[in-house]
Amino acid sequence: MEPGFFKKYAYAWITIGFFLVSFFLHWLLGWYAFVDEAREHGVRPDVSSYLVQMGRDTFENWQSEFLQLLWQVVGLAYFLYVGSPTSKENDDRLEAKIDKLLELQAGERAKAVIDDIDRRYLRHHGHAAPHGHTSEGRE
Repeated sequence: MEPGFFKKYAYAWITIGFFLVSFFLHWLLGWYAFVDEAREHGVRPDVSSYLVQMGRDTFENWQSEFLQLLWQVVGLAYFLYVGSPTSKENDDRLEAKIDKLLELQAGERAKAVIDDIDRRYLRHHGHAAPHGHTSEGRE
């Protein structure tokens, strides 16, 4: 692994940690509640029944919360940043102005300068790739 891998993706690692801890606690505390409920009804707790019940409850929760939130965040980000024509209006206008300023300032070298910037920031057909620049392309 590259140095700084964990630091670079710290938010993801923290999120995964929170998820795993909450998932474990949900199932552990669910087991205690299942055992108490079984005792109240005078039956012995059965692990297979518990797994079915907790699996159902977990996926029901994920369906209503995680999938809905995932769609809202990822879908909105995708359509706002990539797919929506309205998301391109300001960027394209601003880029056209900057390209024109570069052409006025750099003269004959303008095309090469613009192409180099586009290559470093992975600019293709309207939008730059997020965080597309590489360490070699930074100045």
